Amino acid sequence: MKYIGAHVSAAGGIENAPLNAHEIGAKAFALFVKNQRQWNAPPLSEKSITAFKENLDKFGFAPRHILPHDSYLINLGHPEKEGLEKSRNAFLLESQRCEQLGLLLLNFHPGSHLKQISIEECLKKIAESINLTIDKTKNIVLVIENTAGQGSNVGNTFEEIAFIIEHVENKDRVGVCIDTCHAYTAGYDLKSESGYEVVWKKFDETIGMKYLSGIHLNDTLKGLSSHVDRHANLGKGILGIEPFKRMMKDNRFDDIPIILETPNESLWEEEINLLYNFTK
Repeated sequence: MKYIGAHVSAAGGIENAPLNAHEIGAKAFALFVKNQRQWNAPPLSEKSITAFKENLDKFGFAPRHILPHDSYLINLGHPEKEGLEKSRNAFLLESQRCEQLGLLLLNFHPGSHLKQISIEECLKKIAESINLTIDKTKNIVLVIENTAGQGSNVGNTFEEIAFIIEHVENKDRVGVCIDTCHAYTAGYDLKSESGYEVVWKKFDETIGMKYLSGIHLNDTLKGLSSHVDRHANLGKGILGIEPFKRMMKDNRFDDIPIILETPNESLWEEEINLLYNFTK
């Protein structure tokens, strides 16, 4: 069974996120567990934590179908000591907030070498950051999102993601989220039927399907291997609608959160309904 949703707002209190997801017909959702534009955040109140959990129950959301996203400020591969420590502290804070909310996953962009260190050194710093966070948390699974490879960002190839996982000590506590826009612009041809099969075969051989913990479902405004991250609503970009039809019929994506990050939020309800129709 597919669990489809979108990255919804938690404005006015984190307990509002399940309500916002329910209102668009979602069975999964993503959210920020703190203000993504700030490093620090006031502690979650017991009132908000309780209300959040009650709303999950009320609207039938399971923790395994919720995919929080960390702050875009965080760079777990930062080449400078101060920036790395600041990022690691913020990442730990978000991981702990997820655990307070009873959530099981935290999605993150791996990081950037900022053209100051090698890709391999950056990847090793990311793995070390993951290890440090795992040591200070109980059960949160840290979910690496593939990137488009824009600028000095790492994690745009399956090999780089596999390298990070190889250097994670507790592999039960790490997962992968594949963003369809990022994958295509990084050079993975999800558009054609033959390319689609090649991509997922390569993913399984390089990383392993057992690590797939979520999907970000986005069309793209930029072309294959462009390394430019520009999301489009489903069927309104270069990928078109066919790859998303294939994914909805593909049981490899059952029982994980499938999250829309398409730019026109007013279309989310329509897109979720469309995707569920493709599963029939």
